[in-house]
Amino acid sequence: MTLVKRNPASINFLFDELFNAFPAHWGNDQVQHNFAPAVNIHETTDGYHVELNVPGRNKEDFKVSIDNHLLTIAFEQKETIENKDYKTLRREFSFKSFKRSFTLDEKVNADAIQAKYENGILKLYLPKKEEVKIAPKEIAIL
Repeated sequence: MTLVKRNPASINFLFDELFNAFPAHWGNDQVQHNFAPAVNIHETTDGYHVELNVPGRNKEDFKVSIDNHLLTIAFEQKETIENKDYKTLRREFSFKSFKRSFTLDEKVNADAIQAKYENGILKLYLPKKEEVKIAPKEIAIL
């Protein structure tokens, strides 16, 4: 470990100490653009349940698509608010976006996928094909 001495008389030292107490993402413009929501994926005998934690969004801003067995969930929201009462010096929450992709296996019936957005959770149901739902029969060994 290397010990670095600071000059306490320097005004920069005071600012460094002050701003190091803030979360690391503050002031980093790239964080908003690289946001990826937390995802839960559950499997049942009938299908898969995918849940994305995305509170405070509008369902119209989501785009769910499937291309070549790749399920892609994208979100983009642009906010343009003009206010003549004040001058904005910095705007960090005017654009939000993310994209998550998942590879679907052959078990999924892509034509019957359902999605709904409620209470800040985007829920997708990916049903399995009928032939996959049938449990294999056990064969007695003679």
